[in-house]
Amino acid sequence: MTRIDFAFGAPDRLRMACQVVRKRYLAGQRLVVYCREGSRLAQFDRMLWAFDDTSFVPHVLANDPLAAETPVVLTAGDPQQAAQAAGDGPSPWLLNLDDDCPPGFEAFERLLEIVSDDPDDKQAARQRWRVYQGAGHTPQSHDLSQRQPGA
Repeated sequence: MTRIDFAFGAPDRLRMACQVVRKRYLAGQRLVVYCREGSRLAQFDRMLWAFDDTSFVPHVLANDPLAAETPVVLTAGDPQQAAQAAGDGPSPWLLNLDDDCPPGFEAFERLLEIVSDDPDDKQAARQRWRVYQGAGHTPQSHDLSQRQPGA
């Protein structure tokens, strides 16, 4: 069964997602990042290039010819197809940046959800939590607001 982790209390959802992606990349974990909203996915793509002057996170869109060789694949389409496009190697985790549950999330070993303090974002996350619970999953909750900067 897919392990689902919600990280609540992020000051900025996309910036925190960049930090999570960098941390998982440095740990050798492959990721599929899903968001069907093209403008949000494009904003995240740009942020991955510029959020930190001293680090680089290799990433491409799922339809890029280099997807099979790139550890982070971004998609607005089917996350499972993006995972298959990512080629052989360790099974990728799924990072959801959409307001709804990603299609086919059950095919992934792990699903990461990042939630900001924005009321609309929190409400959408509560709805996703209920959907996951209704499907028989037991999401885990992590409070980011309690963490010290740099921890």
